[in-house]
Amino acid sequence: MRLSRAERERVFAAVADERRSIATLIDSLSPDQLATASLCAGWDVKTVAAHLVSDFADGFWGFLASGIRHASIDRGIDALARRRAQASAAEIAETLRSRADHRLSPPVTGPLSGLADVLVHGADIRIPLGIPHHPDPAQVARVLDFLTSPTQIGFFPRRRLRGIALHDEDTGKTWGRGETIHGPGVAVMVAVCGRTAAFGRLAGPGVPLLQSRLT
Repeated sequence: MRLSRAERERVFAAVADERRSIATLIDSLSPDQLATASLCAGWDVKTVAAHLVSDFADGFWGFLASGIRHASIDRGIDALARRRAQASAAEIAETLRSRADHRLSPPVTGPLSGLADVLVHGADIRIPLGIPHHPDPAQVARVLDFLTSPTQIGFFPRRRLRGIALHDEDTGKTWGRGETIHGPGVAVMVAVCGRTAAFGRLAGPGVPLLQSRLT
């Protein structure tokens, strides 16, 4: 998606704010909380935070190289996150904080993919711990703009949303056409990215259709 210079600046600022927020949260967690299974399948809370470090410490080309080594981009990203998770939680938090302003803008997907990544993974960490997750509704709507756009690559197959309309009750925005799913924007965002824990906050005839495509 093409963004104006001012829009890009707002996106980068939102990403930096969320990284700092997650760093503060990680610093506050007990070992048991860090070991809690996140909403991101196969990763505990600490590994999700480590992946957010990997986003800029390894970057797009590091992900690509690891994907080639492991014969799968998903396995490559997983390997890098697990390697970064060997650091202490304090070190992970400090890296997130000290490099919060790193401007992530991969080829094709651009800066909105970085915003999507940090907001979705923020939910992956907070929801299993029972910690409220209330990102700025305007930024969530930006993420939904991206997730429903042709430039969305790597988050989920585009066919997942075929024949489904998404309605964000926070901003009143709607994306797509078909069977409707409505609810708080953050729940819509997390659900379309495959996190079934969000379905309890959603309603509409599109919900069972989306569920069927996840299972």
